Amino acid sequence: MPPDRILALMVTLLALTAGCEKEPAAAAPGAWGGAANVVTQRVQLQPMVDEIQALGTARANESIEIRPRVSSLIERVFFDEGQLVNKGDLLVELENSEIVAGLALAKASLSESQSLYNRSKLLADTQAISAANLEQLLAQVHVDEAQVEAARARLDNTVIRAPFPGRVGLRRVSPGSFVSNSTVITTLDDVNTIKLDFSVPETFFAVLSDGMKIAAHSLVYPDRVFTGTVASIDTRVDPVSRAVQVRALIPNGDGALKPGMFLSVDLQRDRGEQLLAPEQAIVPEGSNQYVFVVADGVAEKRSVQLGRRIPGFVVIDSGLLPGEAVITEGTHKVRDGSKVQVPGQASADSRSGPGRT
Repeated sequence: MPPDRILALMVTLLALTAGCEKEPAAAAPGAWGGAANVVTQRVQLQPMVDEIQALGTARANESIEIRPRVSSLIERVFFDEGQLVNKGDLLVELENSEIVAGLALAKASLSESQSLYNRSKLLADTQAISAANLEQLLAQVHVDEAQVEAARARLDNTVIRAPFPGRVGLRRVSPGSFVSNSTVITTLDDVNTIKLDFSVPETFFAVLSDGMKIAAHSLVYPDRVFTGTVASIDTRVDPVSRAVQVRALIPNGDGALKPGMFLSVDLQRDRGEQLLAPEQAIVPEGSNQYVFVVADGVAEKRSVQLGRRIPGFVVIDSGLLPGEAVITEGTHKVRDGSKVQVPGQASADSRSGPGRT
C-alpha cells in the first residue's frame, strides 16, 4: 500500500477512536456522592404487658378433716353430704352420759369444798383453825373448780361444730359408730375462694408482685377464663428447680372450681408505654448499638440503649424520641450525614399510618 494511503488510514482510525469515548457515568444511586434509596419506619410508644405461663393446682381456701376430740359413740348426725354450712353450725353430737355424770360429780365436790372453806373462814377469826389449814381448804376449792371446768370442756367436745363456713364432704360414719380422735367423720372445704399454687422460674421473679392480675384456664371449662390476683410469693427459691412458689386467689362463687383441679396460669404485668423500634433497624458495632435516623432527607447515626426484646422489635431505653423515622432497609448503603430518599414516602405514609414512613 502506498505510504500516503497508510497515513490517511491511520488518521481515520484515530478520529474514530476519539469519537467512541464514553461520557463520564453519573453517580449510581447509593454511592457516597448520591442519595441512597432506603426504607424507614417511625418508632412509636406502644403498651407493654409482661406475660408468664405456668401450671398450678387448685386448693380450697380453708380445708380440714372433721375428727372428734374425745372417744365416744355417734349419737346424732346433723348434716347432709355436700351441704353448705355456716360457722358454728352443729354437725355431730356424741354420746355423753358418762361425761355428764363426771361433770355432776365435779360440781358436787366443788360445792362441798366451798362450803367447808366458808365455815372454816368464820372460825379463823376466833383462831379455832390455823391459817395453814385455811389455805389448804382454799387450795382444794381451786382444784375442784378446775375439775369442773375440765368436765365442761369434755362435754363441749362431744358436740362438733363447723369452725368456718364451707361445704361438707362425704359422711364416713353412721349413728352408733364408735369414733376416736383418729376417725375422720367428714371433710369441710371453703371453696368460695380458691387458692391456686404454682411455680414461676426465678428468671421471672422481677415480674412478680402482690396484687398482680392472673388468668387461669381449665381443660374442664375450655371456653372460660378464671381471673384472680397474686396473694403471696414465697420468700425462698427452690435450689433444685430454681423456681419460686406463688399463691393466687380466685373467686369461686359458683363452685365451678374444685380443690385438686389442674389449671394453666397466665400472669400479666402492665409496664406502661415503651418506645419500640424494629429489630432490623439496629446496627451493632462492637459493644455499641446504633440506628440511622432520617430527617429532611439526611441520615444521622444515633447511639441507642436497648431494653428487652420482643418478636420483631426491641425496646429503646434512650437515644430516640417517639415519631422519629429510622432506616429499616438499606443501612449498609448510608453513613452519618448521607443523603437518602424514601421511594413512595407520601403514599406509604397515607397507607400505613404513624407506624410506617
